[in-house]
Formats: sequence, structure tokens, C-alpha cells
Amino acid sequence: MGNLFGTDGVRGVANSELTPQLAFELGRAGAYVLATNAHKPKFVIGKDTRISGDLLEAALTAGILSVGGEVIKAGVIPTPGVAILTRELKADAGVVISASHNPAEFNGIKFFNGEGFKLRDEIEDKIEELIEFGFEYPVYIGDGVGVVTEMNESTNVYEEFVLSTIDTDLNGLKIVLDCANGAAYKIAPEVFEKAGAEVIVIGNDPDGININKNCGSTHLERLQSEVLERNADFGLAFDGDADRMLAVDEKGNVVDGDQILNIFAYHMKKQKCLKNDTVVITVMSNMGLDLALDELKCKSVKTKVGDRYVLEEMLDKGYNLGGEQSGHIILLDHNTTGDGVLSGVQLAAIIKKENKSLGELSAMMSIFPQVLVNAKVNNNKKYGYLEDEIIQGEIRKMEIMLEKKGRVLIRPSGTEPLVRVMLEGENLNEIKTMAENLADMIVNRLA
Repeated sequence: MGNLFGTDGVRGVANSELTPQLAFELGRAGAYVLATNAHKPKFVIGKDTRISGDLLEAALTAGILSVGGEVIKAGVIPTPGVAILTRELKADAGVVISASHNPAEFNGIKFFNGEGFKLRDEIEDKIEELIEFGFEYPVYIGDGVGVVTEMNESTNVYEEFVLSTIDTDLNGLKIVLDCANGAAYKIAPEVFEKAGAEVIVIGNDPDGININKNCGSTHLERLQSEVLERNADFGLAFDGDADRMLAVDEKGNVVDGDQILNIFAYHMKKQKCLKNDTVVITVMSNMGLDLALDELKCKSVKTKVGDRYVLEEMLDKGYNLGGEQSGHIILLDHNTTGDGVLSGVQLAAIIKKENKSLGELSAMMSIFPQVLVNAKVNNNKKYGYLEDEIIQGEIRKMEIMLEKKGRVLIRPSGTEPLVRVMLEGENLNEIKTMAENLADMIVNRLA
């Protein structure tokens, strides 16, 4: 099993790989697995702004209704908002229709359980098994068929929640927000304005096909320009479903997820609320974060890539801060998943309380040069590098060259037909050439 669900739900090109039929099957199987003890299980469904969202929402809803489930449509709302609503409404599950940072032609479906946490691997395997082996479901007729409720005030619930997590206003801060033409296009500006900030917004005119297009957390160039041109204090960029956030400081410098985590660790330790003085990060985190956390007398625990694995470690060991370099920040005292708007509000509150610029705060961490190159490889060959002796030999040579002053990390993507080649070291040009050569080798050897 495990071929259908990636690290963040089921994804593919909408209406081609992720078809209405598959969406229907996911809805039906998900309802059956997640609510076997409830005659009318309740599901909250939210989506981002992709043109295919309506298509998949209709099919997914039909699948849930067909086995007696009830659906509450939350409309366009960030992924973490669905987690909040699922808990607030005491639903059996939440479902998000989004492909996060991917281009508009892609879409995805991911589930939360009734507590707002992403599903465990074994639950996803059960759903996949029902789909693969053609399970015969109970047939509901008459009043046994499920119904749909439209929730028009869903964004208000999420906005109020986010604002309740800070104990200061944001008066005096001038902030540029890039909403990626995605799920946060309306919510994020409203939240920051209600908190008292002066807000300049870009990427807030979705048309169904411009989500993440030259905007958002994967394309920071425009945000950098806007921060400088508007003389803003800083800028924040979200991705398509707003579960991640990256920042730009007052000088236009990018502040990534590692630096943001270090800022949170610094402030939370000062406030004596960083549990076990520990931050959960991934193997992709920059070596500079380890050194910065050590300076703070904090520890780091590393997991494999994927915010779900960061969360699992946090829950298992009782930590309350974790995240990824990509900007997934999990503040477990507040929410059960990465939350870009929440993280942005919290970062702004820290800047206000510390009375320091974002540039000053981010400078507490020095970044080792890091290069990431994607090697395009068919999904069924993504792990072939592990058994290829020539590729493995080249990796070993590079590790010897870098010694203890760098590292090589190879990671197959969980959502795309790619093998990600990451090198870290002191000399940027050197590691860039090494990474490109290794990626070319992987493509040629696994073609």
C-alpha cells in the first residue's frame, strides 16, 4: 500500500490523475473508515481557489453522502482553518481540496481526523485498501442518504481563532502580504487589519488558474520589491492553501522557515514556554539552525521531510514547536497543523514585543550555503538511486570532499515525480556544481 497517498494526501493533475471518480471513492472510503461508529458521520470540506476545486468538491461530497455522511461546506479557506472548524463543530473529519504550492492544474485531497490532526499512515492504508479492492459498501436510501450544509461564516470562525492567539496589537507595523492568489487572499488581510497593522496586499485576485503563479511563498521576488518600494517593516508570503509562510525583512532579504523557527525558539524560551527547550525540525533544515539553537541552549530533534512527521514527533514527545525550512511552522499550543496566517501573526507579535526589526531577529542565525536541484524521474524509479552503485559511489565521494563542513541529502519527492538533490557546504559555487552534476547523473542513470 501507500501508492495513493503521498506525504500530504492524494495529489495529481485534476480531472486527469485526480479524477472525479477517484474523488468520489476517496469520499466514500474516507467516510466509512473514519466514522464506522456513527450512522451519520459529519465532514467539513474546505478548498483553495483552483478552478478544479468545485469539480472535486462535488464528487467528494457525493461519495460521503452516498454512505450516509453529512457534509458542511466551508468554501475557500486555508487548510489550518479546516482543522479548526473540524474541532469547533465536533465533526468526525475534515477534508481539504488543495495542492498547496503546486501549479493550478494540480489538485489534492487530504483528510483530518476529528481532532484536527492529519491521518496516520495506517488509516490512509485502510482507505486505500477499500478503493483498491472494490469494497462493497452499505447502501443507504431515503432519509439514510446524507445532506449538505453551507457554512457562510466559516472564515469568521478561523479569523477570530487566529486573533485570539496574540496578546498584543500590531499597531505601528507596516506589513506587505502576498496571498498567492490562494486560500488566504481574503482572510489574511482581514486578520492583520483587525490586529491593527497597516496592510499592503498582493496576490489577492484569484481567477482559478493564477494560484501560486509568480507569487506566494515559492516566488518571493515581487514581495521583496514591494517591501522595499513601500518602505514596509517586513513582508509575509503564504502558499496556495496557506499552511506555510515565509518572510522578507525590511531590507528585502528572505527569511526562511529555519530562521523563523529560531526566532520563535528564542522568544518562547525567554517566555519559558518552549517545552523541553526543544525544536523539532527535518533533515532538510540548515546546519546553521543547529548552531543557532545551540547558542540559545536549545536542542533540536530531526525527522524525515514532511510536516506530518514533525507533528508525529511533537505529539509523541510532548514538544510544542516544530516545522520545516519551507515555512510549515507548527505551534502546537495553538493549532494541530502548519498554519501560515497564525505563524505570520505570531511573528509580527514577536517583532512588536521585542522592539526589534525582522532583520535583527533573523540575524541570530547564520545560514550555510545550501543548493537544491530537482532531478526529474518517473515515480516508479524515484528510489532507484539507492541500488545504483555508480550513483552511490558518487555520493560517497562528495561526502568525503565535504567532510564535516557540509553534507549530501537525496530525497524523493512525496508529491511530484522528482528526486531532490540537496548539498550544503561553505563554498556555494562548489556545491552548486556538485549538486547539478549529481542530479544529471540521477536523471541519466534512472531514465
